[in-house]
Amino acid sequence: MFVNFIKSFGMRKFARQDEGSVSLEAMILMPMVFWVFAAMFSIFETYKELSLNQKAAYTIGDMISRETVPIDTEYLDGAQHLLNYITNSQEQSDLRVTSLKFNDADNRFYVDWSRSRGSVLPATDSDVATWTDRLPSIPNDEYIVVTETMTTFSPPFNIGLGTPNIENFVFTRARYAPRVLFVGS
Repeated sequence: MFVNFIKSFGMRKFARQDEGSVSLEAMILMPMVFWVFAAMFSIFETYKELSLNQKAAYTIGDMISRETVPIDTEYLDGAQHLLNYITNSQEQSDLRVTSLKFNDADNRFYVDWSRSRGSVLPATDSDVATWTDRLPSIPNDEYIVVTETMTTFSPPFNIGLGTPNIENFVFTRARYAPRVLFVGS
């Protein structure tokens, strides 16, 4: 029955036609091809930025964990410059380094010291109280260093990603000393 319907309207002849206008087809498809290319490029660049930020956070955390002498404000300034260099960030990045001590009696971490660069504030004990699911279990009176990096990224094309805030939270133990110390104000 359907075949008779196609025959009656000449659809078979229409289906056999292979003539067309390449320029018209190109005009229809090229905007979609360009949009897909721009979307793929923006998504790739966003993932690349996420990866670079994560690598920078781990590098700075590892760098700080290897210190045997107290670090100071110039050291943290250099760490923020390193973060900006690794991420090649156009925006100002934020860095917060916090030394934490675990108290087994209270079953929580307390801030030994915390310093920041950029617009983020140093961590407080009340901030650290909300990090219980983000921090590892460690023995009583042990120290860890938490390195946090925050940057914003503007994708090259506006495809609906917005400007994502990229935040990393890395914790490390001091490697060659019982803890990492900070001197200065």
